[in-house]
Amino acid sequence: MSWDVEGGPHPLADRRSGRSELEPGRLPEARELEVLGWFLAPEAPMWVFLPFAWPAEARTWVPDRSTRWQVDTTLDGSGRVVDVECHPVTEAEQETLEKDACADLARCGLPPRPAGRLWFLRPVGRFDDLDAVLDHLCDRAEARGVPVGLSATFVALCAAELQAAADAGRPTAPEAGAAG
Repeated sequence: MSWDVEGGPHPLADRRSGRSELEPGRLPEARELEVLGWFLAPEAPMWVFLPFAWPAEARTWVPDRSTRWQVDTTLDGSGRVVDVECHPVTEAEQETLEKDACADLARCGLPPRPAGRLWFLRPVGRFDDLDAVLDHLCDRAEARGVPVGLSATFVALCAAELQAAADAGRPTAPEAGAAG
């Protein structure tokens, strides 16, 4: 398990530079990677560790050029929306979110993640999409009595299940002496 700190981004990232007002999943490089079978890693706090635990051959990243947006709404006394304003999340707010994510990782005994990356994952093993993998991880945790949520025990279970799924999905080498 690692954050691939020394590794470079996916080659598709070389086609793009500069900040974008698009959200992560709408970036051109994200859409291109999706066509190639990659899925944007979930941003939910309980899955913050996922790129770290994911088998290296089935994960990649691109620099995060995206903008996160916050929508503020004003309601009248009857609950109707009377005003709405959309504005980018500030850099300070984004840094706070990143610090919180790294603190969550530390509570699980994991190193901080490198900032400024959008992680992409390919399903491992027999799974067709990322949701199926996540459902499997939650099912395995529940079957083993491990609470589903961010904890060292859940991270360890997920890492073992992901590696087992990746190993099961790899073609096996022919046995020595087998006729070809």
